[in-house]
Amino acid sequence: MATESMTMKDRPMAKGKPGHLYMQTNEVKNTIVRYERRADGSLVELERIATGGAGSGVYKPISGQESAPNAFEGAASIILSPDRRFLFTTNGGDNSVSSFRVSEDGRLTLLDVQSTGNPVEGKSGTAKSLAFAPSSRTLFVLHSFGPDHLRMMTVDAEGKLKLRPDRHTVNTYSKRNRVSTMVVVAPNEELVLVGTTFDEPIAHTGFYPDGSPMLWVQRAGGAMHSIASNAPDPDGLAAFPLHKDGSLGTARFYDAKGGSPFYLAFLNKRPDTFIIGYAVGDGCSVCTIGKDGTLNIGDLVKIDTSAGVPTELCWLAVSPDDRTVYATNFGYSNICSYHINGGGLEIARDPACPKVPGDGTARGLNGTVTSGPSDSWISTDGAFLYQIYGNASKLVGYATQPDGSLMEVTSVTIPYNSPQGLAGF
Repeated sequence: MATESMTMKDRPMAKGKPGHLYMQTNEVKNTIVRYERRADGSLVELERIATGGAGSGVYKPISGQESAPNAFEGAASIILSPDRRFLFTTNGGDNSVSSFRVSEDGRLTLLDVQSTGNPVEGKSGTAKSLAFAPSSRTLFVLHSFGPDHLRMMTVDAEGKLKLRPDRHTVNTYSKRNRVSTMVVVAPNEELVLVGTTFDEPIAHTGFYPDGSPMLWVQRAGGAMHSIASNAPDPDGLAAFPLHKDGSLGTARFYDAKGGSPFYLAFLNKRPDTFIIGYAVGDGCSVCTIGKDGTLNIGDLVKIDTSAGVPTELCWLAVSPDDRTVYATNFGYSNICSYHINGGGLEIARDPACPKVPGDGTARGLNGTVTSGPSDSWISTDGAFLYQIYGNASKLVGYATQPDGSLMEVTSVTIPYNSPQGLAGF
């Protein structure tokens, strides 16, 4: 690839709009790292602000590993309110949420820290993903483990948080230990969607001698069954009706048409359309919401899986013009890209960037040694994509290219294995 052969000196200088980027360290004493994002895409760390809560550190609750990247296996653990007045972050270690005021120059002021209401059982909690419904000022907080996967808070005009009594599950009658990954509010604020990864935590199944987790359990009668959600049982995507007061109706479970529908990303200019990234399905699909509120799940478009399955294609970033989606492959230590062509997807570049090596201690579900890439964020002008590589202790910035490829322009050192979440403007 051109991105591999070019030297830094040969690369054309990318230009975009300067701004701000935020990441949580997820260390036991959790902090938010604030970066200045310069016009050339480079990052300058400005400060670290304590959240007042605890992260899970390097410990990974869903697998029980003492140290592993993508520690609480989630997405969108940091979000900004649509008016950019407030930043919210999870504190996965103690199951709490922190709210910050965001000044015009990007500075953060801690406003409040409140428990999600779910007790911490064992070494760490699992509060992992956030979504905000501005019309009812409702903040949704998703946990890896249930039964109360989804808790809710009200955000007042000053950014203070108040826990609501509501509690919802993505468990079903036959699946009592599901692992959820991400919560999203539909742009019309009529649905709340929740993606899932596993029907049983990896910690319940164990590990192979090479350190890679087992994906199969033996059921009564001797039959082997995948613990990946929606593989094969067609119920991996939950959709809750969202009422005007922020409360939720009864969930409807959909066949997501691929294993582990991990990440949900709505398009920017088509509010009825979203992309699913499948951790075990090894690809993406385009989905729509019908006028009656039902979900229509499109065909899964897979990436090249010759390096082993599952690829753990998990996190997505949609370009502001809705032409490209960038998909992070945890198992492959890289990113691939798709072009959005009307109603479907086609591979743009696979991979879109070279593999980023880690320290050799972490393995994906397919046994591949991984640097543990997790959350990503694309700048609001679409010029730069930023990617966490936890096991490499790097946050890497790429200049986006018209063909879907990515050109590295910056790299900064971050804490080992634990960092989660990216948000900016």
